[in-house]
Amino acid sequence: MPDPIQLAPGEELVAGRRPVEEAFAARRPALRLLVTPGRRQALERLVLHATTLRIPIVEVEGGSLTLLSGFDGHQGIALVVEPRRFATPDDVLARAIERGEPPFVLVLDSLEDPQNLGTVLRSAEAAGVHGVLFPIERQAPLSPAAVKASAGATEHLLLCPVDDLAGALSDLHVRGVRIMGSDADAPLTARQADLRGPLAIVVGSEGHGLSPAVRRRCDLMVRIPMRGAIGSLNAAVAGSVLLFEALGQRDPDVRPASPASSPATPAATPGRTRRPRPAAAVEPTADAPSDEAPTSQAPEAATPDSPPAPGTAPAPGTAPAPGDAPPPDEPVLPDDPPAHRRRRRATGDA
Repeated sequence: MPDPIQLAPGEELVAGRRPVEEAFAARRPALRLLVTPGRRQALERLVLHATTLRIPIVEVEGGSLTLLSGFDGHQGIALVVEPRRFATPDDVLARAIERGEPPFVLVLDSLEDPQNLGTVLRSAEAAGVHGVLFPIERQAPLSPAAVKASAGATEHLLLCPVDDLAGALSDLHVRGVRIMGSDADAPLTARQADLRGPLAIVVGSEGHGLSPAVRRRCDLMVRIPMRGAIGSLNAAVAGSVLLFEALGQRDPDVRPASPASSPATPAATPGRTRRPRPAAAVEPTADAPSDEAPTSQAPEAATPDSPPAPGTAPAPGTAPAPGDAPPPDEPVLPDDPPAHRRRRRATGDA
C-alpha cells in the first residue's frame, strides 16, 4: 500500500490555507488532505469540508509536510490533487470571446524565482487576464511555494506553457493582439501609451529582462517612471504595475468615481460671522408657576391703558415696561442674549 504522505506519480501538492480553499472552490479533483495535529482545530472548517466531500484526512508532522512541500510556509495543511490541466493560446482567446472582451494576456519570459512567479500570477488573476503564457524551459516551476505565493490564483487562471515563446507571440500578433514590453529607455510611459484593445504584456526575467527574440516581437515598449535612487523594479512588481495600468485604461469603471457635486451653499461674508438667532423667551406670568414652560398665546388687542406688546415701541410720552426691547436709537450689547437685552440707563434714572 503506498505511503499516503508521499506523492505518487501523477499527483501534485497544493499547500497553504488559502491555496487549499481556492482548490476546493475551483473543484480541483482532490485525493487526500494532509493536516498537522497542532493546526487541525484552527483548520477545522477545511477538514469538515473535505470530510463532506469524502476526501481522506491524513495527519502528518510539520517537519514531514515541510519536506514534502519544499518550503515551511504550508501553514500546517496541504491538499494532494490530480495533475493540473494546462491550456493553449486558443483557449485563452476563446475565454476572451466568451467574456465579450478584447484579449488580455500576460506573457512571462523566463522568470526564475518561484516567489516572483506566484506574485505576478496573483496580480494577473486580480487584473482579469484571460490567460498566461510562459516557456516550458528556463522558467521557475509551479511548485507549492509558487502556488502559495499566488494565494491560490493559479486555480482560476488559464496557464499555457509553450515550446517556442517567440513563435507564440508571433501567432498572437497575427491574430490582432499587440505585444507590449517594458524598457527603461522607452519614449512613452505606461500611462502615456494606449493600452486598450487586444494586448499581451510581456514581463522579462529578473536578471536579463526580455530575451532578444521576444524583444523583436514587441509592437510597443513602455517604461515605468521612477524618481528614486534604485534603478529598477522587481519583476513581479513591474509586471503588476503594467497589468493594473492596462486595466485602468481598458475598464474606466475601476477608477475611483469623482465625488458627486453637492448643492452650492452661500458663502459667508468675509469678516462677518452670523450667529443663530434664538427664539425670544416668554417671561412667566403671575397665573403660572415660574418653573413651568410658558406657552405662547396670540396677542390681545391693545387698549389705551394696557402696556404695549413686547417688541413694539412705546407710545410717545410713556416709559417702556421692564424687559421690553430698547428703542432703535439706543445701542444694544451684541453679546447679550435677546431674552435679557437691557438698554443702557443713564445715571439717576428711576
